[in-house]
Amino acid sequence: MKLWRSGIVWSVLSFIAGLGNLAVSAVLGHRLSKPEYGFANSTLDFITFLGLPLQAFSTALIHYIAHFRASNDQARLQGLLAGCQKVLLRVSIGGSILAILLFKPLGMFFHFPRASLMLMALLCMLAAVWSGLAVAMCQGMAWFKRMAVIGVVAVLMRFAFCWALTKPFPTAEIAVGATLFSFIANLSLLYWWKDIFQHGSEQISPWNRQFANFLIVTAGTVAGTFFFTAGDGLAAQRYFSGNDLGAYQGAARFGRAIPATVGPLLMVMFTSRSGNKEGAAIADQRILLGLYAIGLACGAAGLVMFRRLFVKFIFGADNPEAAAMIIPFSVTMTLVGLNQAIGMWSLANRWLAVAAVYGTLGICYWALLLTTGRTPAALLHAMPIGAGCAFCVLCGAWLLKLRKR
Repeated sequence: MKLWRSGIVWSVLSFIAGLGNLAVSAVLGHRLSKPEYGFANSTLDFITFLGLPLQAFSTALIHYIAHFRASNDQARLQGLLAGCQKVLLRVSIGGSILAILLFKPLGMFFHFPRASLMLMALLCMLAAVWSGLAVAMCQGMAWFKRMAVIGVVAVLMRFAFCWALTKPFPTAEIAVGATLFSFIANLSLLYWWKDIFQHGSEQISPWNRQFANFLIVTAGTVAGTFFFTAGDGLAAQRYFSGNDLGAYQGAARFGRAIPATVGPLLMVMFTSRSGNKEGAAIADQRILLGLYAIGLACGAAGLVMFRRLFVKFIFGADNPEAAAMIIPFSVTMTLVGLNQAIGMWSLANRWLAVAAVYGTLGICYWALLLTTGRTPAALLHAMPIGAGCAFCVLCGAWLLKLRKR
């Protein structure tokens, strides 16, 4: 009861945060030109792309914290957390060096127009290294309500920043800077730092081959999730320009909101499944998955029905081109959400082969978009076909695994 209730609370507050992000998008859509609006959102997709190694490590960390807590293995839990402090420094340094080396060639490949946008992306990525690992620790500890409240505060900070500065400075750099400013909200997690670390307690290092294998598969799963949910944005940045890019990114904000809004239910399920696969927890986990699927369907239906109203809210005027894009986006993101549910369930179960299939399919999906999506019509035609084919293959792999078990 407590588990799925926490998932609902987190989802409700995340929905409120999503409305706040929608308000931010409306401010940007009204004050920025469509090309600048497109550049701002493409840069945010690029930041997420740069942060994939951190996301992979964070997801593996969530799994093992939940696993050790459920088994009451405090020695290995504290050994894991102690190792994280060292890894955080190494990841910060290594990620910074890698980002510095790659941000210019990647920026040229994806046709970002200004080096200042890449600089903002680099700063956001560095801030995300520290805040992202703190969030992962708290999620592993199942502090969902605290995280939800902090998420709402972060959105309010982002909105205030955009409202104050985009009118005198209507540029994509300021829009990205609002996201960087919102990371400050995660510093409040330091207040509970002492509840995570127990200094002086016995420590057993869990950093072994098993953890390394799980981390490798997790990296593939996280990459697959990114390519399914946001890889199209980088393809759009590479091939589109001007109003086409702005209209596409406007439709993308709504389409990606479908899995993002109910995503907390999936993350609560992942945390729970990582720690407990027996008893009453199984029923709670299935309830969370059911609510997740219902949320995907309702979100897609509502978005299609009110698509013209939503687009007008963002841009302040009718935009039939962006409204038409929302229909294939909704179909695609519903399929993507279902794919993500199978991938995260498999990863939490340690069905590494199925999770690896999910990651591979995500990479293949992105390759399809990069090779065929040279126009908005071509990209939006390829997306639902690719996501649907991936869903069929992934279901086959999942059913095969169930049959073997």
